[in-house]
Parts: sequence; structure tokens; C-alpha cells
Amino acid sequence: MMTAKKCFVAMLLVLSAILCAAPLFAAPVVYQLSDNQPADYPTTIGDNKFAELVAERTDGRIKIDVYHSAQLFDEKSAIETAQMGGLAFCRVNAQPLSDFTPALGVLSLPYIFRDEDHLWKVLNGPIGEDILKEMEANGLVGLAYYDSGSRSFYNSKREVKTPADMKGLKIRVQQSKLMVGLVESLGASATPMAYGEVYTGLQSGVIEGAENNWPSYYSTSHYEVAKFFTLDHHTRTPEVLCMSKIVWDKLSDEDKKIIKEAAMESQATQRKAWKDYEAKSIEAIKAGGKNTITEVTDLTPWQEAVKPVYSQIDLGPKRDEYIKRIQEVK
Repeated sequence: MMTAKKCFVAMLLVLSAILCAAPLFAAPVVYQLSDNQPADYPTTIGDNKFAELVAERTDGRIKIDVYHSAQLFDEKSAIETAQMGGLAFCRVNAQPLSDFTPALGVLSLPYIFRDEDHLWKVLNGPIGEDILKEMEANGLVGLAYYDSGSRSFYNSKREVKTPADMKGLKIRVQQSKLMVGLVESLGASATPMAYGEVYTGLQSGVIEGAENNWPSYYSTSHYEVAKFFTLDHHTRTPEVLCMSKIVWDKLSDEDKKIIKEAAMESQATQRKAWKDYEAKSIEAIKAGGKNTITEVTDLTPWQEAVKPVYSQIDLGPKRDEYIKRIQEVK
């Protein structure tokens, strides 16, 4: 007959075996997600929501650690490392991604989107999904689009209402064939310049204008030296939440579904964070009462002026098809 002590030891051994065998106590699979923006930036907020949803829906089996502020990689390095399978997830802008998947460049074409509603109908519809699928041939899986606002022109000289008002203005641009072509097609002079030099350039008159979104216009203090802001929304290039295809291919179908759905659901959190972030900038600038804000209501002359730019950029073999499909979305 077993003594009480022996019974207790036996029970402990059985319990230990059960616990060790139970999948509930298996160590989680931990993946890394790289983002180059700060901890409180809208994309990072979206990343964290995505990670939270994945952890919840896998009962902690899959854990995603979000690294913000380029702690791991800048955008280009993140893309390349994910392609090789050394990084599971990254959040990058569609513009640098287009260097690897040209079709994504369609989303950066000037005035391709009539308004914000048109943008999201395209991104969250069949066209947006088809463009994301093209990334797979280049080692990445596109999971969802995030908001990056729209870019508009501002200058220190005069109110700009039409493309004719742009004539002769020296506008700072990124070193990009697309942006140089955009500015020059509107009759302005494109001046590539480092981002950190724009404020002094505007202040000294080396340049007379630049282009960016509301938060950047405010956070850089460009609004102090370029008081005329024309909301033409010439580009609405989105952010993309991506996954390494090498890592993706190792997942079960169930986990692929969980990750894709969590990414899409995290978009709502990210978009709200962007709206809040943008609203603070708008409120602060308008409260100062020193800036002339001009909203472009008729994009037609702007769209006509930049048409030649569309054919200058390599957007892959489906360029014309994607442009036509986007323009036909109501």
C-alpha cells in the first residue's frame, strides 16, 4: 500500500508530465516588427494593435515585438532583411517599396486619387489587394495599408490657387524622378534638397516652397517661413505593413488567416491615430492666424498638367491597367 508521502510524490510526477506535455505551456514563437517612426507615431500605434490582435487570437502562441524609431533598421534595410527571411515584419512606405515592386509606384502618382474616399476604396478593394500580391514575387507579403495622409504645396511668396500660380516658384523636392517631374510639369522649378535644410532654405530665399503633409508642415516649423499652404493633395502614398514571404510560407493556413485579418483590423486604429495626429497640427496652425490655407476644389487642371509624368516612371507591365482601374473606381 502506498504511503501518503508516496501518493503525493506520484501525483506531483503525473502533474509535471501533464504540464510539460501541454501545448498551453509551450514557449511562444517570437517575431520582430521594424518601424522607423517614433513610439507615439500613428504607424507604430497601428503596429502595436496588430501585435496585440495576433497575440490574442493565437492565445499567445505568436508574439510580435515592435521595434520603433529605426531601432533595428531603416526602411530600405528592413525591406532587404525581410526578403532574406532575417526579419519577419516591417512597416514601410509604398514609395521605397516601389523600388522592389514597381506596381506600388502607381499609388504615388500625382492626383491619381480624387479624394480620401477614393483612396481607401482602391486600397481596401480588389486593386489594392492585387498590388499587394505583386510583392510576393519579390520576397514580401503585403498584409495591409496604413494611412500617411496627403502631401500638398506651401510657399513663402503668394497664394496658389491654380497650376498657373506655381509658375517660376523654386520648390524643394525629394531626390526623386517622380517629384521632379511633378513640380516641373506645373511650371515650377524643382530643387532637390536635404530635408533638414528646408527651413533655412525657405528663410533665406534659396527656395521659395516645398511640399509635405500637415503634421510635417507643423513639426518642422515650415509654417513660420512659408505661410501659403495650398491643399492640392497631389500624392496620397500609403504605408504598407509587410511580412517576409520566407517566414509566411512556414505558417499554417490558420495562422496566415489570423495574421492577415489582424493586419486589416489594425488599420482602423492606425487611421484614427493619423487623423488625431493631423488634427493637432491643423488646429495649432490655424490658431496662430498667420497662414493662408487654400483648398483646391477642382483638380482637373492639375491632373491635366501632370499627365506627361505618368509615362516617365517605370511602374511595371500593368501600369496602364492599374491606372485605368483606379480611375474607374467610383
